[in-house]
Amino acid sequence: MKIAIMGSIHQDGIDKIKDNSFDYFEITNFETNSLINELGDVDAIVLRTAELKENVLSHCKKLKIIARHGVGYDNIDSKYLDENKIALGITGTANAVSVAEHVMTMFLYLTKKINNSDLATKRGNFNERNTLPEFFELYKKNILILGFGRIGQELAKRCIGFDTKIYIFDPFIDKKVIEEKNYFPVLTKEEGLKIADYISIHMPLNEKTKNFISYDEFKILKKNAIIVNSARGGIINEEALYLALKNNYILGAGIDVFTQEPPKENHPFFDLDNIVLSPHNAALTLECKKRMSIESCENIIYYLNKDNKLNKENIVNKKIINLI
Repeated sequence: MKIAIMGSIHQDGIDKIKDNSFDYFEITNFETNSLINELGDVDAIVLRTAELKENVLSHCKKLKIIARHGVGYDNIDSKYLDENKIALGITGTANAVSVAEHVMTMFLYLTKKINNSDLATKRGNFNERNTLPEFFELYKKNILILGFGRIGQELAKRCIGFDTKIYIFDPFIDKKVIEEKNYFPVLTKEEGLKIADYISIHMPLNEKTKNFISYDEFKILKKNAIIVNSARGGIINEEALYLALKNNYILGAGIDVFTQEPPKENHPFFDLDNIVLSPHNAALTLECKKRMSIESCENIIYYLNKDNKLNKENIVNKKIINLI
């Protein structure tokens, strides 16, 4: 059987494919006609960030599974996969720690305003330490986590180490599960936003979550609030966030994901000094790249081989394809 790898992945995953004697090849040209020619006879695809929609997938007559190198799959026509009983795999256990650490880094960077202290010291202005803009502690602050999947849970564990209070908004999680961990469930996002000092977003992008945080939501946030999005661009309305930061309605923001990626060269965020940005790389630590590479390739290997070692929780549409 043949596997296509769309985008660069760590060698550890490729070695797994070799060890199992599958044929494989790597694709770097993601133009539609090229993909149609390359993917026509493949049994499986490891997919990074390129888009795969029906106009290409309809030509993949042997395709049995697409394994995302990550957890989001808005770059895939999942409806087409469901209708054609093609499995959709994600690396559900690979990236939670890396993303949670990235969020904590943004929380701390914005809270401590460490860039000001660093710059003052390097410029020989050591004695300005008492006149630098005020910075703060995470201690005893309220953390609101929007979405309590694996990443949200890993973030909560790290925030507890700072003696914070953890509030969770996730309508798909039983509140008893949240309370058992000594966290506090909130029934509506508005309830959580009103009390939050820090907000971190960990939900998929869909019709219900698009512009989930927008103009009205920024009106009810605390003036000292810090919000971080490492999930998907579009969940926060970028124009509303820009105005909130420009007018100091909130203290700061950390953004790893954008509505358009890469963002345009003159993006309004680039002129702000109360935002920290990263190029959608929260999950790209070396350790995480290795884990995602291995897990995405194992999803394919185990699925094609009908191996019991397959983590069925990684198959998003397992019920639709009757994977019980």
